[in-house]
Amino acid sequence: MSENAPAEKTFQERCDEFIDLANQQHAETEVDNVNAAILFSASRFSVFSTAPQFDEVEKLQEEKQKIIEYFTQRFAEMMATNLDEYIERFDEYNPK
Repeated sequence: MSENAPAEKTFQERCDEFIDLANQQHAETEVDNVNAAILFSASRFSVFSTAPQFDEVEKLQEEKQKIIEYFTQRFAEMMATNLDEYIERFDEYNPK
């Protein structure tokens, strides 16, 4: 890598950029609107990132349920991790 090449962003930095954008949008609308947009965008990008692995639409159709289950499971794991962290810091995040 060249000395002038920009450093690759970390996973957390990329996540923080999405959260920053969501917070900006939340300033303009209700949190439910932003959350729905994030979920829709994530699902759409997940399809975009997965579909090119298949060279025939029939194969994609055959694997549709497995793809849905894979992404559903990953989301559930991430949700559980984030809920655990929020619960642990509940008083910090919700000062009285």
